[in-house]
Amino acid sequence: MNTGYIHSTETFGSVDGPGVRFIIFMQGCAMRCRYCHNADTWKLKAGKAMTADELLDKAERYRSYWGEDGGITVSGGEPLLQLDFVTELFKKAKKRGINTCLDTAGQPFARGEPFFSKFNELLKYTDLLLVDIKHIDDNEHRALTGHGNQNILDMLRFLSDIKKPVWIRHVLVPGITDNDEYLRRTRGFIDSLQNVERVEILPYHSLGAYKWAALGLDYTLENTQPPTADRVKNAEMILNNKE
Repeated sequence: MNTGYIHSTETFGSVDGPGVRFIIFMQGCAMRCRYCHNADTWKLKAGKAMTADELLDKAERYRSYWGEDGGITVSGGEPLLQLDFVTELFKKAKKRGINTCLDTAGQPFARGEPFFSKFNELLKYTDLLLVDIKHIDDNEHRALTGHGNQNILDMLRFLSDIKKPVWIRHVLVPGITDNDEYLRRTRGFIDSLQNVERVEILPYHSLGAYKWAALGLDYTLENTQPPTADRVKNAEMILNNKE
């Protein structure tokens, strides 16, 4: 029986997939996004070790609140770093009739083995993926997260090829992603996909900066303000092809 390293859970999530959801935040992430509000999830093999059944038993206490659309969402950190565990969790969830949603940045994705076969196995039990496009430009993506984006965009192309439902999310950061040229390039990429059900703009905020300070890390966006309502609306219009 696998155990997963769990950072925390949230019982009434309303913004991480359809309906009301039980959110499981996994521990561990290789990316170092400059705006990350969960920097305390970065460290691998930290947090609380739990089994799939323990998590599902806990989640089902709140099942009466989910309605027809709700279920569980596994977020992070980066869930794909604990691929075997999440697969077991989702497989058991489907046996219980629970809707499953995976919130991922896609950074570990590769078509090589053993990852690719394991990823395909996970997708058998995944109803929906929420996928972040951190930045459409590879160099800018690297400056923002510490990693390039080519394998992430490749994952999205693969999910499109197999018609797996996806919601795209994009964090709008003034001076970094809040740029009409980059937004239109992002829209052009999204338009090439056949499986995107929704595109969401997440306005940048600095609410997690205190965690960086607690961890002794330098928060480089300290002087960056959240985007204005007009800029958020502008990004929504561009990314949803309504400009």
